[in-house]
Amino acid sequence: MKLDAFPEDVRPHLIPEPGGRMAYRCLGCHGVFSIQTLLYTCPDCGHVLMIEDQDVDRIRKVPGALWRRIFDFRKALKLPALSGIYRYHEFIGPVLPLEAVVYLGEGHTPVIRANALLEAEVGLPFFFKNDGQNPSASFKDRGMASALSYIHYLIQKGYADQVLAVCASTGDTSASAALYAAYLRPHVRCAVILPHQKVTPQQLSQPLGNGAVVFEIPGVFDDCMKIVERLTEKYTVALLNSKNAWRILGQESYSFEIAQAFDFDMEDKVVVLPIGNAGNITAVLSGFLKFFEAGILKALPKVIGVQSEHANPVYKYYLEPDPGKRRFEPVTVRPSVAQAAMIGNPVSMPRVIRLVDRFNAAAGKQATFFVEVTEQEIMDWQLLANRNGHIACTHGGESLAGLVRALERGIVKQKEIAVLDSTAHALKFSGFQDRYFSGSLAEEFHVLTRSDLVNTPMLIRPEGIALPEEGKPLQGKALELYVERLSDTIAKALNLKGTSPR
Repeated sequence: MKLDAFPEDVRPHLIPEPGGRMAYRCLGCHGVFSIQTLLYTCPDCGHVLMIEDQDVDRIRKVPGALWRRIFDFRKALKLPALSGIYRYHEFIGPVLPLEAVVYLGEGHTPVIRANALLEAEVGLPFFFKNDGQNPSASFKDRGMASALSYIHYLIQKGYADQVLAVCASTGDTSASAALYAAYLRPHVRCAVILPHQKVTPQQLSQPLGNGAVVFEIPGVFDDCMKIVERLTEKYTVALLNSKNAWRILGQESYSFEIAQAFDFDMEDKVVVLPIGNAGNITAVLSGFLKFFEAGILKALPKVIGVQSEHANPVYKYYLEPDPGKRRFEPVTVRPSVAQAAMIGNPVSMPRVIRLVDRFNAAAGKQATFFVEVTEQEIMDWQLLANRNGHIACTHGGESLAGLVRALERGIVKQKEIAVLDSTAHALKFSGFQDRYFSGSLAEEFHVLTRSDLVNTPMLIRPEGIALPEEGKPLQGKALELYVERLSDTIAKALNLKGTSPR
């Protein structure tokens, strides 16, 4: 649609101009710093940073009802820069001109309702938001689109050039970072650090294919993160982990999209997501708060963070009911089928603590909760979801297991509607499914194979007849006999009944 086809009151707002006054704010000493320099921690006290718009009043001058119409009408625009997460430009990166936006098809992933069988099994209506349908097949693309758009802006302004972007990863972050960095060649190069043999082959192939320099080291993600933090302290590199506050801004789009998918009505809604490095739950809480404070939402949803018992520091922190007695302690992680969530010391924990308090205060009640699930539950619920028409990864299975646990604990009510985060595409973690089916998951995962969930191929190779070979197709009577014998065998296996004579 062309601009003159839109309603007059919406037309001036559809294509945003750069605006706002964005700055880093330290969560420790509350210092404020310019965004013209890449910062990841406070230069004064070392605490983590958030990015805030210091001219947020201009957003609140636009009525919430008008914002809702602006976002709905922006769907009809053909501009690539506003087709992804920057549909919500004023709430993510208002200072960025649209020509700086890097758009590779991220955002606006589908919200798919569970079928009747699965809803009956779980006990309430729910949806998966399939973030595995982002370009690199995970939710990380939301944050990378923001972080690399900002770097692109710095390059265009002459503040940076020949940027080396680095990250630690359990797989998805490296895939996304390599993809978006490759798009900005030759100005941006990418290097990733992975824990040796703790990334799936599918995930490893992605940064290699996009030309990143890949280093594998002994240890787990937390060890990789220490190496990356050391590099950012000693050398001029761009950190692309969620310690980068621009990543958080991009991931807030997840909340905005859920709100829009439900016509901005979050009453009786529940959002469930795995915690991992805690960047995503930080972004989800922050995103919903922004829309609520702007009057776009009239109510906040419940937000439930899920952790496996093999990597559960945030869950343990919130087990203590008295905020004054809570003490965060990193944990030593054990192997998890939800591999990307296998993080014992999430870097965004200070952000989570701050935002949980703000979110509950804004809701006027407890609206954030944390649950723990077993590895067995993660794997079983993932397989059951996909048996019912989904493409959930193991982390989507973790979300579903968390919803079931929250329902058991009375956190979620049967009248509520849940949206579950399936953070990546199921194919990225198909190796766990293969090992589950074959009963070859190592004992350290603490997962037993349920025979009713196993599915393996059936080889049909009849004896006594000619069989086709590559380059040697069957013909004539041999082909007829081959087709007859195999089709009869398949029909018997499927218990098919013969057709009635006409």
